[in-house]
Amino acid sequence: MYRGILEKPLEKKAGRNYGPRGNKKLVYFIDDLNMPEVDLYGTVQPHALLRQHIDYGHWYDRHKVMLKEIRNCQYVACMNPTVGSLTVNPRLQRHFTVFAFNFPSLDALTTIYGQIFSFYLQQQAFCPSVLRAGPSLIQATIAFHQTMAESFVPTAIKFHYNFNLRDLSNIFQGTLFATPECLKCPEDLARLWLHETSRVYGDRLIDTNDLDLFQRKMLETAHKYFKGTDANTLLQQPLVYSHFASGREDPRYMPVKDWEGLKAILTEMVDNYNELHSEMHLVLFEDAMQHVCRISRILRTPQGHALLVGVGGSGKQSLSRLAAYICSLEVFQITLTEGYGTQELRVDLANLYVRTGAKNMPTVFLLTDAHVLDESFLVLINDLLASGDIPDLFSDEDMDKIISGIRNEVRGLGIVDSRENCWEFFLARVRQQLKMVFCFSPVGHTLRVRARKFPAIVNYTAIDWFHTWPQEALVSVSRRFIEEIEGIEPQHKDSISLFMAHVHTSVKEVSAWYYQNERRYNYTTPRSFLEQISLFKSLLKKKREEVKQKKEHLANGIQKLQTTASQVGNLKSRLASQEAELQLRNHDAEALITKIGLQTEKVSREKAIADAEERKVAAIQTEASQKQRECEADLLKAEPALVAAKAALNTLNRVNLTELKTFPNPPNAVTNVTAAVMVLLAPRGRVPKDRSWKAAKIFMGKVDDFLQALINYDKEHIPENCLKVVNEQYLKDPEFNPNLIRTKSFAAAGLCAWVINIIKFYEVYCDVEPKRQALAQTNLDLAAATEKLEAVRRKLVELDRNLSRLTASFEKATAEKVRCQEEVNQTNKTIHLANRLVSELESEKIRWGQSIKSFETQEKTLCGDVLLTAAFVSYTGSFTRQYRRELVDCKWIPFLQKVSIPIAEGLDVIAMLTDDATIATWNNEGLPSDRMSTENATILTHCERWPLMIDPQQQGVKWIKNKYGPDLKVTHLGQKGFLNAIETALAFGDVILIENLKETVDPVLGSLLGRNTTKKGKYIRIGDKECEFNKNFRLILHTKLANPHYKPELQAQTTLLNFTVTEDGLEGQLLAEVVSIERPDLEKLKLVLTKQQNDFKIELRQLEDNLLLRLSTAKGSFLDDTDLVERLEATKATAAEIEHQVTEARENERKINETRECYRPVAARASLLFFVISDLRKINPVYQFSLKAFNTLFHRAIEQADKVEDTQERICSLIESITHATFLYASQALFEKDKLTFLSQMAFQILLRRSEIHPLELDFLLRFTVEHTYSSPVDFLTAQSWSAVKAVALMEEFRGLDRDVEGSAKQWRKWVESECPEKEKLPQEWKKKSLIQKLIILRAVRPDRITYALRNFIEEKLGAKYVERTRLDLGKAFEESSPSTPVFFILSPGVDALKDLEVLGKRLGFTIDSGKFHNVSLGQGQELVAEKALEKAATGGHWVILQNVHLVAKWLGTLEKLLEKFSQGSHRDYRVFLSAETAASQQEPVIPQGLLENSIKITNEPPTGMLANLHAALDNFDQDTLEMCSKDQEFKSILFSLCYFHACVAGRLRFGPQGWSRHYPFSSGDLTICTNILYNYLEANPNVPWEDLRYLFGEIMYGGHITDAWDRKLCRVYLEEFMNPSLTEDELMLAPGFAAPPYSDYSGYHQYIEDMLPPESPALYGLHPNAEIELLTVTSNTLFRTLLEMQPRNAVSKEELGQSTEDKVKNILDDILERLPEEFNMAEIMQKNPNRSPYVLVCFQECERMNILIQEIRVSLQHLDLGLKGELTLSPDVETQMSALSYDRVPDTWNRLAYPSTYGLAQWFNDLLLRCRELDTWTQDLSLPAVVWLSGFFNPQSFLTAIMQTMARRNEWPLDRMCLTIDVTKKTKEDYGHPPREGAYLHGLHLEGARWDIQSGALVDARLKELTSTMPVIFAKAIPVDRQEIKHAYECPVYKTKARGPTYVWTFRLRSKDRIAKWVLAGVALLLEA
Repeated sequence: MYRGILEKPLEKKAGRNYGPRGNKKLVYFIDDLNMPEVDLYGTVQPHALLRQHIDYGHWYDRHKVMLKEIRNCQYVACMNPTVGSLTVNPRLQRHFTVFAFNFPSLDALTTIYGQIFSFYLQQQAFCPSVLRAGPSLIQATIAFHQTMAESFVPTAIKFHYNFNLRDLSNIFQGTLFATPECLKCPEDLARLWLHETSRVYGDRLIDTNDLDLFQRKMLETAHKYFKGTDANTLLQQPLVYSHFASGREDPRYMPVKDWEGLKAILTEMVDNYNELHSEMHLVLFEDAMQHVCRISRILRTPQGHALLVGVGGSGKQSLSRLAAYICSLEVFQITLTEGYGTQELRVDLANLYVRTGAKNMPTVFLLTDAHVLDESFLVLINDLLASGDIPDLFSDEDMDKIISGIRNEVRGLGIVDSRENCWEFFLARVRQQLKMVFCFSPVGHTLRVRARKFPAIVNYTAIDWFHTWPQEALVSVSRRFIEEIEGIEPQHKDSISLFMAHVHTSVKEVSAWYYQNERRYNYTTPRSFLEQISLFKSLLKKKREEVKQKKEHLANGIQKLQTTASQVGNLKSRLASQEAELQLRNHDAEALITKIGLQTEKVSREKAIADAEERKVAAIQTEASQKQRECEADLLKAEPALVAAKAALNTLNRVNLTELKTFPNPPNAVTNVTAAVMVLLAPRGRVPKDRSWKAAKIFMGKVDDFLQALINYDKEHIPENCLKVVNEQYLKDPEFNPNLIRTKSFAAAGLCAWVINIIKFYEVYCDVEPKRQALAQTNLDLAAATEKLEAVRRKLVELDRNLSRLTASFEKATAEKVRCQEEVNQTNKTIHLANRLVSELESEKIRWGQSIKSFETQEKTLCGDVLLTAAFVSYTGSFTRQYRRELVDCKWIPFLQKVSIPIAEGLDVIAMLTDDATIATWNNEGLPSDRMSTENATILTHCERWPLMIDPQQQGVKWIKNKYGPDLKVTHLGQKGFLNAIETALAFGDVILIENLKETVDPVLGSLLGRNTTKKGKYIRIGDKECEFNKNFRLILHTKLANPHYKPELQAQTTLLNFTVTEDGLEGQLLAEVVSIERPDLEKLKLVLTKQQNDFKIELRQLEDNLLLRLSTAKGSFLDDTDLVERLEATKATAAEIEHQVTEARENERKINETRECYRPVAARASLLFFVISDLRKINPVYQFSLKAFNTLFHRAIEQADKVEDTQERICSLIESITHATFLYASQALFEKDKLTFLSQMAFQILLRRSEIHPLELDFLLRFTVEHTYSSPVDFLTAQSWSAVKAVALMEEFRGLDRDVEGSAKQWRKWVESECPEKEKLPQEWKKKSLIQKLIILRAVRPDRITYALRNFIEEKLGAKYVERTRLDLGKAFEESSPSTPVFFILSPGVDALKDLEVLGKRLGFTIDSGKFHNVSLGQGQELVAEKALEKAATGGHWVILQNVHLVAKWLGTLEKLLEKFSQGSHRDYRVFLSAETAASQQEPVIPQGLLENSIKITNEPPTGMLANLHAALDNFDQDTLEMCSKDQEFKSILFSLCYFHACVAGRLRFGPQGWSRHYPFSSGDLTICTNILYNYLEANPNVPWEDLRYLFGEIMYGGHITDAWDRKLCRVYLEEFMNPSLTEDELMLAPGFAAPPYSDYSGYHQYIEDMLPPESPALYGLHPNAEIELLTVTSNTLFRTLLEMQPRNAVSKEELGQSTEDKVKNILDDILERLPEEFNMAEIMQKNPNRSPYVLVCFQECERMNILIQEIRVSLQHLDLGLKGELTLSPDVETQMSALSYDRVPDTWNRLAYPSTYGLAQWFNDLLLRCRELDTWTQDLSLPAVVWLSGFFNPQSFLTAIMQTMARRNEWPLDRMCLTIDVTKKTKEDYGHPPREGAYLHGLHLEGARWDIQSGALVDARLKELTSTMPVIFAKAIPVDRQEIKHAYECPVYKTKARGPTYVWTFRLRSKDRIAKWVLAGVALLLEA
């Protein structure tokens, strides 16, 4: 990127040359040269590029891999030396001429600002008095700036207290806003100056102390320079100047006269804003109004940017929006969407630039913490602030487009419109129109780090620090709101305000204790305070209405009951009149019945007549129908002939008839046709005699008429004679055929056809006609009959109508009669009911009367009750039970009483918000019934902010899911489509649960969490979408994290609810579980009773409410409403019945509870154990256990417990079974080093619960606070041990211990120095002390034996099985697993989890070969493979092992979801196995909590202890292995020896560097491979090849791991000891007291180990017993420290805070700098001796190295000192150094330049001073010291080499043929006065693992508890190699420190009378630092 910026202005020249355009020269100006980060290697990449160009004139293009020569360029750079990297590489700096720019002098400042200010005053025509006061203002400003710089120095927290010229300029900039109207006199100028200094300096101060000091200093300066100004004028409030003091329309910088006026203006502006934008509910109290004025002032300033700093919920964004609106600025905020990154930000910034620069639209860019998704965003913002020019923001095309758009404007200003000028104009306008407003939080280190990395954020902005509201502000804000509430007693208003402020501050105080004790974060913000007020208002209103309504209902009920008795008389008189009316109605009804009888008879007669007539008509109708059908059938026969006739006619037309007529002499056939036609058409049947053709032609006459005659021919009436003629004369003629005639004439043929068919038709018709006539007659008869029938029917209808009228009258009369009867009955009934009701509800009347009185009392205390309740709901959600009690009982209620606010006696805040019935419903839905859960549920249902549930055990979320059922929408952040789910829920008003939140929430949801609605609350913005906001929408957030740290911003938006299960709550749940298993009848009955009781409560409440509601809503006399009266009676009866059942149920419940209580100890133990294993996460975050898994374990333990009849014995059996099962379950998941910690914690907690140990004694044992150091009066105790004894003796139970130890030293020595003091009895009367008291004494004098003592303690208290070796049973773990419960292997070096799993898989038929076992070793790119394997396995029922899941940390969230997905509905054989290493740092756990909780965890690590290691080694084989070799005895013996060797090399690792110099991952795989080699070699060779086996085992198999030569030698010696012929030929001792076993079988070897192996001791490994003393001491101290951290902390005790870190570091720093010696003057030292012998050169080298170290110490401490003083910004390195000093550690920067050392800081520095003193002595005359302190060298090898060089030169021996030999003298350093003639005397060496016996001059065993022994002076000289003595000499390695390994120096040969192997195995070495 840097190179890209440099190359941008260059253009390509010839070849590879580049340079500026044309022949110009380019100057690069580089700002903040020292800001780039220094990498690990001390280089700065941009500097390297810079230096490359300056040195060589070129740089490389890395993309094109080519060299670019850069010409005609030079550099000007600048930097701030107090920030960034404190040094610039000298090789770069040499190229620059360096100028120091100091702060301008007083004269210069006066001149600069005097000119500016006086010119402005004269130009604006201010009055003369103001002009005269101008110089005073300038002097005051400059003087005050100096005061600020001196009084307020930057620190780590106050990092922004940097004051420079910008601040001075800003004061004058603000002053220049003033106009003559603003400044009318010098007093106005003084007040304006006070305002501007407050804005520039005061607004950035972070606490009240600084603000108070600032006010004092400012007023002092004002009085000093503005003489004659009235003090009251200066102090007058409000001191606020604003551009809108006179309203928005008149923007003049004027003072605000009073707060009310300002509030009125701002309220109007808020209203105007809300009309145009999304609504803001702003509370305009004084602080808020001041901030609006401040932000507005910044935005009015040219190039003004604001940095607003305050915790979330302070209102930074809202006030900024309002200020921007007032200043007529648009507000822009980036819209966060999924995948928003740097590129999207660049696009947004480019659009902003175009908007402000090209379109000239003034805009505010509002940026919050949530928007900074990546710190790289701030790189762009830093450039924007510093120069306005962001590199590569626009492409060349975009730049051209912008330039062309503004070119005319530039030209219009008279500027040359060149590309450069246009671009400069564009950027200048962007700087002018674009204002940045940062809304950042000061919580944590984020802001400080940002300010350091991106200095422009602080340097180029005006800072406005939003302070925590002081008490006064809290009181005034709440007072303002309370004024708006009606009905509060005036005398209580102030008290309420004070209480609200007290609540806020007390929660803040308790939050600090909460963090200190529980390490849980809870924040209070202004928003939470406003929520408290808002909730109080709404809750008070609601409760008042509720109480009023209930009171009214009760009053109505009583009133209705009182009026009931008086209504009975009225009812009786009404009854008499109703009975009289009933008699009248009965008489009328009887008369009607007689009439109806007569009418009915008449109707019957008429109906009979009608029926007879109807039958007649039916018969006639049938006959007519028959005839009709016959006629129609005959007519159908005639139809074809008629149709044919018509068809024939259709063939005729005028043309063909005319043609026919034209025939002169047609054939006979034609004339016959015409003749026939003439006959048929003869009028009146007169057949013409002349039927010739001529006559025919005449007959046809007019063709049309003729044709018409044919068509209209009366075919039904052919005269008889005509028919006869045609039939006889024509139709019989065979030629009278249309077909024949058609050949002669078409018309004749048609006429022929017509004649034939007409005749046919007529003949048929003649047959039908008689029938038709008969039909006509029948129809006439039918009509007559029908008419007669209709007449009869009409008469019948009339009669029916009369009858109906009579019947209707009768029915009406009957109804009236019934009504009267009912009225009579109802009145009777009502009288009866009224009498009963009055007597029955008499008791209710009394109770209701009492209720009314209680409601009246409640009304008096309602305000106080609601006040306490609102505080409870708003603030207590995140606290645990004891903190809630502390707040309510100890903080709030006493305060309420103190300020005289009445509250109900024994007020229960839960009862204020909910009732028993609701709680009962929740319990039925699965909410645990403990108090904490009820409180949480109550807060969740009443809080105004969205609830965020901290629910690690998933109990809360289970209740939520049951409560809302299918209506609940569940999603996860990041789940596919989760935003769509939220949008849908928003629109439909659903309840949505977002599960499994992490510590941060997707910023896309910011608006939703803050409920930032738009368009009057109708819409809300999610990402870039505007979503409809339904008022019924409810959001519930949930996390499984046990202790999340949510930032104040999120806590301000949500109500945190701590659903973490409590011990009491869990005890209750587990009691139900155990009773349901042990006594299912009882538990079932209990559940039924509980549900019944709950249902009773619900029903009673509903009945009561219903009864009162009906009574109160009944209008008039409610006794008229019989239904109501009956319901009231039923209600009363039901209630009485329920009361009776409740009494019975309570009695039954009491009996059940008595029986259930017997099982409480079981539940209590289980609950205790769950919390013990839950706390294991404090040791290692991988130890996560879920409540679900614990429940399963609990059930299994109950099933496995011994079945006994006696209840008490059964309970003991259950407790023991649960305890042991929990122990086994947790142990398999723990590393060996943590098992004792767990066991101890479990034992201590159980014993505390049993009251078998005293809490104070346990606390002392764990803390073991030793405050003073005493010198020991007895030689067997060190000063440290004696000081511990003195500390113990201060306790009452141990009074006189110190006197007894001193007085009976002999007895105590014997006990203290015994090998196992924990097994011995204490001396004297102390033997009677309890076990815990014995532990305390033992920790004081023998801390190394504590681990063994603890095991004995646990064995005695809990039983032997808790300390026995447990072997991992993978098969059992597999049985406990399921498709939804994976097995999780926690890996250790050298352990292969796959091997054991493959063996199990083979046994169960799951192998890789069969395709049913998938092994995926995770790493880069393997995630997809794993996903496919899981999917396949889930479907097919396979096994999957995912190895090393810690390597794909980012994918683990996906894996967790996949496991959850595939576990549902998968094959029952499907199993997942996971393996991972633990996190390197406990603060950064890699494995998700859910993954760990839901799995069965198994630690796979080598066992510890010889017994366990040896058994584990043998466990790799079986009887078959022992029998597989033909050389049976040799194989078995060597195999056992090999197992012992393996146990030794693995076991030695725990002894640290004395065991092995470096750490090696030896594994069982090495042993099994060696066994295979052993078998092959024994089979292949007649004799045992010992040498070959030793080489293969020691150099290749095991030796392959070993990298250190001395460790390799150790391995070799072990094998020489364990692998030699005496193993098979003689008895070989593998360890003292443990011989190689005799010939046996597999189980025999295991038994031999159990019987014969000595107790665990370093001697088993060849080490001295001292080897484990330090190890055990460190282990025991670590164990107790861990146990102390795991103890439940004192809930609300606040420990006194000691010295602050800064003060502590300052003291250390001053002490070191004071004692740090000056550097050696090398020039002076070198002149002392011209001789440059090897010794002198070594001295020079050591002095130079010491100089470098001293210089680094001095410079780094000076930088730190400047940082603490505030004169230098604290860089990360300086902060790291500060942290190291505070923890007594040597800073890394010193360590890198120093010698290896294990000392803490204090000891290390003292050691450094000794080294300097030694060097100082040596450099006096450069002659070799008499005795050289070898430990004091940086490089001791160089001095030892110098000895050889000196002697080689003196004796002219070849150096490469020489070696160093040493002789241990019997003298001390003081015995020597001068150096030897050759060689050197050495001292300062210590022997570890043995000691040097001065008398015998040889190595001997070390004394017990003497870990290292000081060696006498050693004489070292050089000799030729062939002269060195090898026999009886142990080659002893020399190391610089105990860490050994890389600190190796040399090898010294030490005389030994014992075997050399003994010292090799004992790890004997010389150390330069003890």
